[in-house]
Amino acid sequence: MGNRKDRPAVSIAHSLLPSFDINGRKMEIVHTVRDMQIESDIVRKVGKSIGFVPTMGYLHEGHLSLIRLAWEKADVVVVSIFVNPTQFGPEEDLDKYPRDFGRDEKSASEAGADIIFYPSVEEMYPDGYATYVTVDRLTETLCGASRPGHFQGVTTVCMKLFHAVKPDFAVFGQKDAQQAAVIRRMVKDLNLDLEVVTGPIVREADGLAMSSRNTYLSAEERGDALSLHQSLELSEEMIRKGERNPTAIIEVIRETIDAKEKTRIDYIEIVHPETMQPLAKIEDEALIALAVFAGKTRLIDNTVVRV
Repeated sequence: MGNRKDRPAVSIAHSLLPSFDINGRKMEIVHTVRDMQIESDIVRKVGKSIGFVPTMGYLHEGHLSLIRLAWEKADVVVVSIFVNPTQFGPEEDLDKYPRDFGRDEKSASEAGADIIFYPSVEEMYPDGYATYVTVDRLTETLCGASRPGHFQGVTTVCMKLFHAVKPDFAVFGQKDAQQAAVIRRMVKDLNLDLEVVTGPIVREADGLAMSSRNTYLSAEERGDALSLHQSLELSEEMIRKGERNPTAIIEVIRETIDAKEKTRIDYIEIVHPETMQPLAKIEDEALIALAVFAGKTRLIDNTVVRV
């Protein structure tokens, strides 16, 4: 599943496709917004659907699961690889963020991507760039509170990518639950003609949520980072047994993570999964969200519980 060789050929005349050989399922790499728009216009002109997976590269199984999900739903799958500078704070890891395009190209192709959109920073933010997209309220809690300006960078780059790729739907991961909620709000509020699809969290065998930043972790830090998933499992068990008080659940999570030498809590929150506002009591569904430093590496994880 998710192998381009197994996908039925889409009957588009090759003469219409100066760079994208959709019949042969040859993956194309596109570098400019205009060329990406041309490719998308060709696909949409013949009535075929486009699925889009935006990434910052250094693809892992979590990303690949989203590509496979798009592959199952769309005629053509576009994956963007762009390390977006506007969503990094001044003290964050933009310069050392892992990059390996050759590895990403191979992985994306094997997972079912048809096009990689791989623009430069100069292409996305040319000299004099001065326009940004802001979503209020949803971005004021969780990562929005601890990373000022982060979500403005996310919404701006996603809007630009949506205009370049022109997808019928875009796939985001549940690990970035707040990001997915923010993008859904932006799409709704700005009347964008696309669907936002969310794929489940993919974990390592030991339970650690997959992240490109996991490569930063030492063996000891990685071991202590397992407390994130362990604490979420404890919270789910508490809720199954009838606990509805977020304060009591947060305290158990805090104790579990604080017991580890290499971890430092950024936030622990129990919020509504769509509004991202804290809950006084768990009554129907809740997002339990964590951000924790393991050494110098900031990791996030979450679970959605329904009662």
